[in-house]
Amino acid sequence: MDATVSEEQREIRRTVRDVLLKHCGSGDVRAAALTPGGYDEELWRRLGCELGLAGLAVEERYGGAGYGPMELALACEETGRALCPSPLFATAALTTPLVAALGTREQRERLLPRLASGELTGTLVLPSGTLPAALGLTDRAAAISRKEAGGNAADWSGGGRSGGVQARRTDDGWRLYGEAGQVLDGHSAGLLLVAAHTGGYARGRTLLFLVRPEEARGAVRRRLTALDETRPQARVQLRDVRAERLGEADDAADDDVGGALAALGGTVAAVLAAEAVGAADRVLERTVEYARVREQFGRPIGSFQAVGHRLADLHVAVQAARSAAYYAAWAAGAGQAAAGAAVAGVALARALETARLVAGEAIQLHGGIGVTWDHDAQLYFKRATSDELLFGPVHGLRARAAAAAGLFDATDDREAVVL
Repeated sequence: MDATVSEEQREIRRTVRDVLLKHCGSGDVRAAALTPGGYDEELWRRLGCELGLAGLAVEERYGGAGYGPMELALACEETGRALCPSPLFATAALTTPLVAALGTREQRERLLPRLASGELTGTLVLPSGTLPAALGLTDRAAAISRKEAGGNAADWSGGGRSGGVQARRTDDGWRLYGEAGQVLDGHSAGLLLVAAHTGGYARGRTLLFLVRPEEARGAVRRRLTALDETRPQARVQLRDVRAERLGEADDAADDDVGGALAALGGTVAAVLAAEAVGAADRVLERTVEYARVREQFGRPIGSFQAVGHRLADLHVAVQAARSAAYYAAWAAGAGQAAAGAAVAGVALARALETARLVAGEAIQLHGGIGVTWDHDAQLYFKRATSDELLFGPVHGLRARAAAAAGLFDATDDREAVVL
């Protein structure tokens, strides 16, 4: 194993950081979050098109850079430091890999170049609160293959009778009906990758469908009021919307959607962990800077032993979380399926905990200004809290990782209470 960061990877990180320092300051972040799209379109053109971040992990034959999860994680670590609102995660980490894994040759050739260039943004549409389970990060059943489970219609897709999005086959193709909440960038994405249940209860299964909301009649998208405005969420309603199946159109085609999502879980967890580490690292830097200049009793508060010890503990926590995130990214890129499944959830749990801890301590150490609307500490605390709600719970991530590592017997129910 060699999970060290190469000079080329460091250059990617430096380049992204330089651009964000110039174009994604505190005022820029707040202004971008309040736009209808929830992000700065000009900055996205710089990141997605000029720097090629949207296509970092896309094969070169489709217009990408041909890198892997490690490079994408390093880029997202920098966007996390700046709390940069952008469609990078939803497009590059969720949508593009699934199109590449399950799409037909024609679909890949049509969609991947546009996704890789940043011209087209996308997102994955799942029922509310089911993303970690669908990716096999918090629910063992979501990672079981269709052959083992007797069908791939897992609970996260809306079940067999109702809920989520339902799909039916008609003379002119597929039609979708239902709704999903908490869809990342769902109000602005140019391509919706919708997980829908079809086949009824007895023979139900989950398939993925492509929807272009600007062209589809009956698609209604509304941005939600979220705790973290820098990570926009939306409610997507589909009312008899025409859709294109991702993959072979033949009903007999053996698409293992659950398996593809579970295989993607390690990469997604590594990218999210790196993003959380970036946010934790930056808010810690700002807290250290404040402790050096804020005086109490005639001396900087950072000179007090109690404050210094707290900051040192936070530094150790951030470095440990970064190491775990980098290892998870390496495991995902090296094709270590077993290792990736075992460490991805642990890395994400560690990073989410660290981000929440550091952001909370930052508010405490900043004193009264730490809780004011004008200070950025509250933005980092909201990001940490929101991410833990969206991609956790932390104990569920650890329980799933323990099960994947074989620490518990398959019939042992105690894994549900592992903390």
